[in-house]
Amino acid sequence: MNTTDNTPKGDELFKNIISHCKEYGYIFPSSEIYDGLSAVYDYGQYGAELKKNLRDYWWKSMVQMHENIVGIDSAIFMHPTIWKASGHVDAFNDPLIDNKDSKKRYRADVLIEDHVNKIDAKITKEVEKAATRFGDSFNEETYRSTNPRVLEYQKKIDEINNRFKIAMDNNDLIEVKQIIIDCEIVCPISGSRNWTDVRQFNLMFSTQMGSVSEDSGLIYLRPETAQGIFVNFLNVQKSGRMKIPFGIAQTGKAFRNEIVARQFIFRMREFEQMEMQYFVRPGEEMEWYNYWKSERIKWHRSLGFSESKHRFHDHLKLAHYANAAADIEYDFPFGFKELEGIHSRTDFDLKAHEAFSGKKLQYFDPELNENYTPYVVETSIGLDRLFLAVISNSYHEEKLEDGSERVVLRLPDFLAPVKATVMPLMKKDGLPEKAREIMDMLVWDYNCQYDEKDSIGKRYRRQDAIGTPFCITVDHQTLVDQTVTIRYRDSMKQDRVPTYTVSGLIAEKVNIKNRS
Repeated sequence: MNTTDNTPKGDELFKNIISHCKEYGYIFPSSEIYDGLSAVYDYGQYGAELKKNLRDYWWKSMVQMHENIVGIDSAIFMHPTIWKASGHVDAFNDPLIDNKDSKKRYRADVLIEDHVNKIDAKITKEVEKAATRFGDSFNEETYRSTNPRVLEYQKKIDEINNRFKIAMDNNDLIEVKQIIIDCEIVCPISGSRNWTDVRQFNLMFSTQMGSVSEDSGLIYLRPETAQGIFVNFLNVQKSGRMKIPFGIAQTGKAFRNEIVARQFIFRMREFEQMEMQYFVRPGEEMEWYNYWKSERIKWHRSLGFSESKHRFHDHLKLAHYANAAADIEYDFPFGFKELEGIHSRTDFDLKAHEAFSGKKLQYFDPELNENYTPYVVETSIGLDRLFLAVISNSYHEEKLEDGSERVVLRLPDFLAPVKATVMPLMKKDGLPEKAREIMDMLVWDYNCQYDEKDSIGKRYRRQDAIGTPFCITVDHQTLVDQTVTIRYRDSMKQDRVPTYTVSGLIAEKVNIKNRS
């Protein structure tokens, strides 16, 4: 069936996605009956399944498919000195600024970044207009390097970025505010430029550990999962007889007291990370850094994203532990934002924990016959952000040939929360009993649903909105010749197939090895 894509863009699309996630059991505002909790969300019955499938796919491709990468699960509570050694106690800060008129608080770096993105959007617009004007003869690289207006915009971007990098490197918060003033950045709410001074705010949550308050000690909820890997470096290396280069992977919750949390599940106070630390010989880190940049972008492509949806963004300001860093950014409905980070962390973490703990964290390399502190290349992806990217990419509003409309989640089949729904055409004549037989046959291998409520058309639309790839309909003919109708979500095509072939057909489509 021919369809017309009526999917909106930008803010309207984002609002529709948020609404859809709640209506169809993907994501709910946390503690909603108590008016909610800012920047905290609960995953519903389908959201939990999709999140698990994404986590499992990452784990399979990162750990199972690499002989020299293993996984661990470290505790959320860790010795407080770990966060002193890692630099989080002293340096894990966001530069915040308030608008005196709106009383709203913002991250100063995000205000500047958004301003730069607006200038970059002007460059993109100029390039698109020129491409339309010149057609096949258009050379984008030449145009960008010669057009006076584009060069002027790019000069502004470079000047702002360089000023901001120097200011942050020097912790010069007065200069950060001056950049905001000089760029005439206004508050999105009040439209005014009546700003407070910029100040740093530490993002870690703290709590007490101990049975009584007098004996309790200050500890932190981990702001990242990486440190649990570093402090277990020797445990894993020795018990697993690991040889460099090797990696340690982990998934788990992390917590950051984001003052300016926004954009649905993109930035939350409680979130989940999927990280891998790859330990390499000193001097070989840039080779592995480039290798993992290439590997990670390939992995994102395997989820069915088009090339235009991702881009690399090299960091201007490096974290205190890094000598190279890049983000894989995704084109969310609100623009390109960080999805995954690839960082060359040098030997900062292991040496810092060596110094603070007094324990040696070195590797004896039998090939070189020497001890050394390994360098580390990190890949770190936010599972919640990946979830949002997949939902955003899959959400479509369509107008059908007959004039009706549908909302469909075109999730990759192997990620879909529900793989198949079994439907008796009617709730009588033995059809439900036969449908239950088929359901019982499938549930051992796939997450399936049984649905007999409403007309068959309404049931199809409901499953389209959930993202179910296959619907199996049992009708009176099934009782005669043991065939069923299998309907495909994306094409809405229907095939008549023998009942005994259904499981095999689904298996072929949802197998990770057969992903397109």
